[in-house]
Amino acid sequence: MKKKNKRLITILIFMAFFTFGCAILLFNLRENLIFFYSPTEVFEKQIETTQMIRVGGMVKDESLIKKIKTIEGRQLEEISFIITDFENELVISYIGILPDLFKEGQGVVVEGFLKNVGKFEAKTVLAKHDENYMPPEIKDIKSIKDKKI
Repeated sequence: MKKKNKRLITILIFMAFFTFGCAILLFNLRENLIFFYSPTEVFEKQIETTQMIRVGGMVKDESLIKKIKTIEGRQLEEISFIITDFENELVISYIGILPDLFKEGQGVVVEGFLKNVGKFEAKTVLAKHDENYMPPEIKDIKSIKDKKI
């Protein structure tokens, strides 16, 4: 067999393995390729209550409610708020400390379980910010103020 044919066969074998690997990867990730669902998508899809998902949207103004709750002898803060995609709303309950960037009217992504229709129990809360965010610790530094456009 010629050297040219051996090289062609080797390349074709590698391409076949690569294609097969990509197909397996995409098949296993078919439902998880979406970073998060919107509240409308949560209502439209049949999501099991045992499936951990991420839901994203805007925190509705004046929907934040904080309560102190005693769980196993510890006092923890239970937070509930509503996220919306301006079509549907989803009530989120979370026990823990919220991120510093979390506030009403701001984007948020929560990870957890759907309890029942319209209610979501969050295990993790991620606050989103725009690309112009600057931490308060460095906002007042003179050299950074001068570089602002």
